Amino acid sequence: MLKLRKFQQARTDILAVTVETEIQIRECVTLDELAECVELQREVFELPEVELSPVRHFVVTRNAGGFTLGAYENGKLAGYTLSVPAFLRGERAFYSHMTGVRKEYQSLGLGARLKWAQRDRALAEGVRYIKWTFEPVKARNAYFNLEKLGAEIREYQRNFYGTDYAVSAESGKRIGLQSDRLFAEWHLESPKVSALAAGEKYVEPRKPSTEIEIINDWSSLVASDPAAGLELQLRVRTEFEAAIAQGLTARGFRRDDEHPAYLLYQD
Repeated sequence: MLKLRKFQQARTDILAVTVETEIQIRECVTLDELAECVELQREVFELPEVELSPVRHFVVTRNAGGFTLGAYENGKLAGYTLSVPAFLRGERAFYSHMTGVRKEYQSLGLGARLKWAQRDRALAEGVRYIKWTFEPVKARNAYFNLEKLGAEIREYQRNFYGTDYAVSAESGKRIGLQSDRLFAEWHLESPKVSALAAGEKYVEPRKPSTEIEIINDWSSLVASDPAAGLELQLRVRTEFEAAIAQGLTARGFRRDDEHPAYLLYQD
C-alpha cells in the first residue's frame, strides 16, 4: 500500500513517499503492460466493454507520438495516465484521455503524481498545453483539476458522450442524465501551474466575477433521486454557458462543506 508523508508544501505532500514503498512512474511500452492498463481501466471505470479503450488504442497512440505513463509498486500497476497527441490552439499538444488509479491506491496522491509526471514528460518534448474533460457536477474532480493542478476552464460541451439513463426509485421512470463535460486546459508554464509544480501556494490576486455552486456528492444524489440530479445538471449547464458567453474563465474552485463552487474571472 502506498503511504504518503505529510508535508506543508503542496507538491511535496503529493510526491514524497516513505522509504518502504517502491512506487515508480515509467512509460508503459510492451503489449503486456498496455493490456494491464486495459484491465485496470475495466476495474476502475466499470464501463461497458464496448466503451473500453482496447490495447490497439494504446499502441496506436504511442506510435502516433503519445505515451502512457504507469505507476508501479513492486511490479504491480497501481495507476496510469494516457496522453494522446493533438494539435490544439495552433500548437502541438496532448489530450489526456484518461487517468485511472486502482481503488486501494486512491486518495493517496497517486493521481496527482501521475499528472505531474505527465507535465514533466510533455515539457521535455516541447509541449506546453494539455487538455482533458471532466464532469461539471463532480466537486472532487473540480477541486483537483483547478486547485491541485492549476487547470482552467473556458469550454462547456452538452451531452458530450450521449445520454446516460438512471431509474427513479420512486416512480420507476427512466431519467436521461446528461454527459455534459467541462474542458480542463492545463497551461503547463502558467504562473499558477508553475507555482504548484514548485510546491508553492498560489493565491489568485483578483476577486471572482461570479460563482457557480454545485454539491459535494452528486453521485449520492443521483442514486437517491435521479430527477434531482438531472435538475442540478441543467442548472449548472445554464450558468456555465451564460458565464462563458460573457468571457468568464473558471480559474478556481472553493471547497466547502455547504457551498462548494467554481470561481470565475473576467479575462
